[in-house]
Amino acid sequence: MMRILAVDDDPVTLKLVTVTLTRAGYEVLTAKDGREALARVESTQPDLIILDVMMPEMDGYEVCRRLRSRPATANIPIMMLTAKSTLESKIAGFEAGSDDYVVKPFEPAELQAHVMALLRRRATVGLEGAVRPEMGCRVIAVFSLRGGVGVSTLATNLALGLTRLWNLSTVLADMVFTCGQSALMLNLPLRTTWANLTRVPFTDRVIPIGDVDMIMVNHVLLSHPSGLRVLAAPATPAEGEEIEAERATHILTLLRRQVDYLVLDLPHDFRDTTLAGLDAAQQIVCLTAPDVASVHATSRAFDVFDELGYSREKIFLVLNWTFQSRGLPRKDIEAALRHRIDVVIPFASEHMVDAINTGSPVVTRSPDDPLTILFEDLAFALSKDEHKAYQPATPTDVWQRVRRRQQKRSQKASG
Repeated sequence: MMRILAVDDDPVTLKLVTVTLTRAGYEVLTAKDGREALARVESTQPDLIILDVMMPEMDGYEVCRRLRSRPATANIPIMMLTAKSTLESKIAGFEAGSDDYVVKPFEPAELQAHVMALLRRRATVGLEGAVRPEMGCRVIAVFSLRGGVGVSTLATNLALGLTRLWNLSTVLADMVFTCGQSALMLNLPLRTTWANLTRVPFTDRVIPIGDVDMIMVNHVLLSHPSGLRVLAAPATPAEGEEIEAERATHILTLLRRQVDYLVLDLPHDFRDTTLAGLDAAQQIVCLTAPDVASVHATSRAFDVFDELGYSREKIFLVLNWTFQSRGLPRKDIEAALRHRIDVVIPFASEHMVDAINTGSPVVTRSPDDPLTILFEDLAFALSKDEHKAYQPATPTDVWQRVRRRQQKRSQKASG
């Protein structure tokens, strides 16, 4: 969700701006004067600033000049929103560094249009220097042809684990369009979903695929306190049915160009939109359980992967013990699938159910919890090779824990 800071000493104007832009789906922060605005910009890093001119102590022109003088805020779009309508005032605003100038009173649709134009322009400017090859993003699809084996649980913990491990831009895209649960598992309200990239809200107008850009996608992404962003599944199956494979591919391509890690929570089928996700992935994390039905479904999935031309190196096989009683031996499962099991998740029904019910994934719990350790190590194993090869400039607590465990294992193996 895009964040906008509105600065005005008039509480009525602040209320109008907040209501207008909140209804349009933006997160709106406010400040009552210039000094408060400078402090809030530093602490919140908004995507756009709406700035009044006539304020006590420090006017909008001076605030704008100070923002432009700081490297961290020099490129944030700034809109002057003021009652001063003379040509001289407008020129002074642009000379101070504003990108746009809107005169009060304003119409809600007018303000929304100016905001959208500024944010779109910022995205275009930002993309000019971006690395275009999509190989810069690591795309990980989590999949099983059989339901009930923990795909959404693994996808959620993996995405959260990657975010906490590297502190880099990570998106979890829930592509279970009929009844996805990723937002629920993270205790996030469904303010916006994939459906907002398909149809204009409260209308019958379908958004042309080519009109969907990164500004719109950023606007729809939900934000988790960890920094993870989520593209949530639609609220109803009917909305999910409207999402075409071409649209899904287009949106995934936009995300691949902008983030470091993209985790896909996929449904238990091979419909066109699922194939779009599998095609986009460099790694497919395939889950199975130690029972005949699950192994049979996984075998059929592997047959389809072979038909699609996916290399077996693309497949990362996870065995999830979803029941407490005796299951098929690991070696028998590996023999049946002709593929090595990379990770085994132990049976932990109570932990998993409690995590879902509280919206608090297990990877966020005690760092000494065996499941937390497992998901942190799994996130590292599935990370980019260039990230695994070097220590980050500012190592996170999770990275340091993973590194210590690796060193202990290495010492034990050599000793």
